[in-house]
Amino acid sequence: MKKSAIILSLLLLSGLISLHAQDYKTGVGIRLSSSGPAVNNSVSFKYFMNQKAAIEALLTFDRKAAIGALVEIHQPMPSTEGMKWFYGAGAYIGFDADKNNFNRNLMGAQGIIGLDYKFPNLPLNLSLDWKPELNIIDNINFEPSAIGFSMRFTFGKK
Repeated sequence: MKKSAIILSLLLLSGLISLHAQDYKTGVGIRLSSSGPAVNNSVSFKYFMNQKAAIEALLTFDRKAAIGALVEIHQPMPSTEGMKWFYGAGAYIGFDADKNNFNRNLMGAQGIIGLDYKFPNLPLNLSLDWKPELNIIDNINFEPSAIGFSMRFTFGKK
């Protein structure tokens, strides 16, 4: 156990040194959100294809089980190092459960706009976003109350 803690500490330290003042290539973490949308509290995986374009996958397994994918465009904020604003769109599919029985299929479109901050000295990324959803299958419904906060462990450099 002690040996594992030392190895983990060394890996984290080397990550801190190599990621100093750099953007990230990949981020994995959690996204906490209001409960209204189909894709709400989720595991988040974000991957940058280039300097500006990223793909974000969200996996929700709450009362609703859903998976969503977004293509996002990131733009730097000139006044703050590590801060970017972003926008994008995507789709989701899911199932709404009632007492462990799946009783509704869900499918729709989602948009996103938000702020993304990568700490210069830590392998940590925070983002705050608004991700409204337009449910198309089971019924047509617009869900505007999708505010989310994400924390991701980052690795790799762009």
